[in-house]
Amino acid sequence: MVNDDTVGAPDWGALYRRITEARHLVALTGAGVSTLSGIRDFRGKNGLYNDMDANKIFDINYFEQDPSFYYSRAGSFIYNIDEKKPSVVHTVLGDLEKRGFLKAVITQNIDLLHQKGGSVNVIEVHGSPKLHYCLRCAGVRMDFEEAAKIVRAGGMPQCPRCGKILKPAITFFGESLPVDALREATSESQKADLMLVLGTSLTVYPAASLPDYTLRCGGEVIIVNNMPTPLDRQAVMRFDELEPVFEGLQACLGDK
Repeated sequence: MVNDDTVGAPDWGALYRRITEARHLVALTGAGVSTLSGIRDFRGKNGLYNDMDANKIFDINYFEQDPSFYYSRAGSFIYNIDEKKPSVVHTVLGDLEKRGFLKAVITQNIDLLHQKGGSVNVIEVHGSPKLHYCLRCAGVRMDFEEAAKIVRAGGMPQCPRCGKILKPAITFFGESLPVDALREATSESQKADLMLVLGTSLTVYPAASLPDYTLRCGGEVIIVNNMPTPLDRQAVMRFDELEPVFEGLQACLGDK
């Protein structure tokens, strides 16, 4: 397979042609996509795992015992996401969808930036904070804006019926991924003749298995990530840094 980031200067035109000539293009995105927007990833050199017990923050059993642990620590990187702006990756993916090239974005992220960047068909396989709900009372919901306002004021969103602290609709460790989202993501991966794997090291399952569906169904993958992935040798193109790649694509789109 071709590893284009090691063969002279990157050929953005060749990358653009692969993307625009694909019959069913899908993108799989991870935390690295959002670092360009100032949101920390988990396992990178400045990731949350370096100074936070992220496993504990997103553990469902711990949340049920002490939800204040989640809210006191997640406030700094979840409940200020409405202040973050989409990066060039988000906006180019939105533009590719608008032009009819990109069929779906499958994301492991929980920051809502793909929607801000213009993407409409976003499959959130790890859930989303756009809704908060009561683990006890069926039907009790609170939207992100209201919950974020409470958290930024130092509180925690509470169920108006039973008083229990609401949980974000993010998939915590110990919970199953959203069935409908995972089913849709699997279907899109199987249909894809080209998948862009962006900002993910493909270590968190089952989302990490999605490119395998594309490959097994005869499709190809292009990987852009600053850390190695298990599929690097199977990628038709492989780049390290997201920003120059998507600035190159943005220039190609601007010329059309």
